[in-house]
Amino acid sequence: MPTPRNYQTEAIIIKKTKLGEADRILTLFTPHLGKLQAVAKGVRRPRSKMAGHLELLTHSLVSLARGRNLETVTGAQTIDSFLPLKSDLWLTACALYLAELVNQFTIDDTENYALFQLLLSTMQNLCLPCNRELTLRYFEMRLLEAVGYRPQLHQCVACHKPLEPLPNTFSPGAGGMLCPTCSPGEYLVYTLSVNAQKVLRFLQSGDYKTVNRLKIDAALASEVERVLGGYIRYLLEREVKSAAWLDSLREEIARTPGTTAGTKI
Repeated sequence: MPTPRNYQTEAIIIKKTKLGEADRILTLFTPHLGKLQAVAKGVRRPRSKMAGHLELLTHSLVSLARGRNLETVTGAQTIDSFLPLKSDLWLTACALYLAELVNQFTIDDTENYALFQLLLSTMQNLCLPCNRELTLRYFEMRLLEAVGYRPQLHQCVACHKPLEPLPNTFSPGAGGMLCPTCSPGEYLVYTLSVNAQKVLRFLQSGDYKTVNRLKIDAALASEVERVLGGYIRYLLEREVKSAAWLDSLREEIARTPGTTAGTKI
């Protein structure tokens, strides 16, 4: 049976690029079709009826027509516009970070339902009162698992012995933890405190509701962020642009009395 030319799918718009005078190329992340590229014709015109349904960081039901190179958007209806994410600069930066990671870690036309659900639920959680920084760390850890880069956190990746409750190192190149005996000579490693190792394991095994109740101080939060961010940069072999924006916003918030980056850790 031939594949129908026209079809519908849920999608989260994770990237948009201008095309010509009035069109856009949209990057859509879908539950069953993976990442798609589609042209939205005339969507930049002031009177476009689809424009509001195809905004960046919007969950929509999208109608598409198959094309030789790119799909063409023929209709769209908003499911969730995630207005809280778009009315707060910090939350916008957080959501763009999620979208960039999904875009960088996925290839076109490859289903990853677990990752779609992770992205959707994380965007929903960011709209609610939550520990925003831990929500990002939870997303990073679960994304790594969903794309096949689950780090080994319970035993040394070199000698395979269970890790002792003492400072150990994390090696991005080895994909996990190294004990003190195996870590000397490693070029790029992150030394982790016992508490940081516990938090990483908790992020890997705990459910979101339990993780959101976790209370850790700023120094420990920074330690966990540093190792996960370093692992992500190693895997992508590039900097994550939106992560740099998050860092600059954190610095600005720290310099401005009375402001917070979401819920403090």
